[in-house]
Amino acid sequence: MKYKINFNLNNEEIEHYIDPNRTLLNMIREDFDLTGAKEGCGAGECGACTVLLDGKPVNACLVLAIEVEGKDILTVEGLSPGNKLDELQISFIENAALQCGYCTPGMVMTAKALLKENNNPTEEEVKEALSGNLCRCTGYKKIIKAVMDIVEKGKH
Repeated sequence: MKYKINFNLNNEEIEHYIDPNRTLLNMIREDFDLTGAKEGCGAGECGACTVLLDGKPVNACLVLAIEVEGKDILTVEGLSPGNKLDELQISFIENAALQCGYCTPGMVMTAKALLKENNNPTEEEVKEALSGNLCRCTGYKKIIKAVMDIVEKGKH
């Protein structure tokens, strides 16, 4: 049996029918073709599937889609309407804060949530916020620098 849910996805009101055991990650990737969030571990350990749910970073692999009734979801695709990248995305590019790119959307979304909550975080606060996001390529230094550059420029 499918259940009807209403939610906001990247600033668009959505009415959708969903199986009660479907994850948010599977719904956004398969039903809406928003493939920025990735399934890395499927257990909420890597952060590759991070999206913002009512402004807070969540592991979409752990959230049931039915739980998003009446909520706002923002994916990495929603940061850049049209062809204009968000300043944080630009900073990741300028700082070469990505290699394979698998973790990048989750890192960007987690950093975006931090910057919304705290517009002047310290480097330690950035590290703490990103601690749930794993990267196997970069060693994190360039990722942290990309976020700190945004803080220093005041472009968030």
